Amino acid sequence: MNRFIGRVFKSVVEHNDSITFTEYNGNTLKMYHEQDCCENVLISQITGDLSDLVDSPILDAFENTNSGNTKEGHETWTFYKFRTHKGYVDITWYGESNGFYSESVDILEE
Repeated sequence: MNRFIGRVFKSVVEHNDSITFTEYNGNTLKMYHEQDCCENVLISQITGDLSDLVDSPILDAFENTNSGNTKEGHETWTFYKFRTHKGYVDITWYGESNGFYSESVDILEE
């Protein structure tokens, strides 16, 4: 998550299954999950306004996870917390699988 600290984004856009952070120089960070056959990972909730992550340096960025077994398999909650001078934004991802697949969130830098 340190790769977010100090960066200034010109846009932060939620798509159906990802969030793209775009810098003014064109570089992007994409938060997503590459889906496989027996899993489902999605954005469960966004608390705060994504526009608070635009035009203001990221001061703090944290990731926490909580996971466990269910009757059907396995689940993982991944929590991201971002802070800028404008405010806080929390992004919650939820993943479930039969227990043999990853439920983690990937961050791709382009």
